[in-house]
Amino acid sequence: MRMRKKPNLGVRMERCTRVLISDPEEWKGKWRELMPQARELRLELGCGKGVSTAAMVKDNPTINYVAVDITCNVLGDTRRNIEKAFDGEPVKNVMIARYDISYIEKVFAPEDRVERIYINFCDPWPKSNQKKRRLTHGNFLKKYRQVLAEGGQIHFKTDNDKLFEWSLEEIPQFGFALSEVTRDLHADGPVGVMTDYERKFYGEGKSINRCVATMVEWTEPEIEDVPSPAE
Repeated sequence: MRMRKKPNLGVRMERCTRVLISDPEEWKGKWRELMPQARELRLELGCGKGVSTAAMVKDNPTINYVAVDITCNVLGDTRRNIEKAFDGEPVKNVMIARYDISYIEKVFAPEDRVERIYINFCDPWPKSNQKKRRLTHGNFLKKYRQVLAEGGQIHFKTDNDKLFEWSLEEIPQFGFALSEVTRDLHADGPVGVMTDYERKFYGEGKSINRCVATMVEWTEPEIEDVPSPAE
């Protein structure tokens, strides 16, 4: 669904400048420099309006966060929610960037050493010919491996049961060990930081799926050459 352009978007984006990275590719290999004293660097893919981002950033001042979304319309809301959480205090441990996650390897390098990647309620791309666009597809997982630190993790949440079951089969094939697998995260009441969508789904009584994928040693299988019919 196409998102309508919000009024005064230019003004809203100007207000983001304290936390907004205008050209994220320039920071490849240098993200640690933004907060050298941080004990971890964490990356949120598809931050949306930044409701959960704001809570995580506020609760973890010694961790540096980078929140990425492809839709510029929501970044004003992201900034507003983050600054609201800090209630006028300086925001020092998060940067937001507009970028297409498909090219994430152009923004993050191995030396950036990301300890954790969050993927929350991404587009399920339900058709079989769309599976390569799913953020838990092997093509993306191989890119995450390039930027994750040794033993780094992916924290994945979705309300889409089919995407979740598919991901549980896909993820281990690319060098990740699954843990904390649940198909009803909030069965006994709210757990952890909720995204905007998550609160909505929880209020509707919808189950939330979640898992953690920890990167382990893995060697990509070699693809055997298949002789052409002419041969």
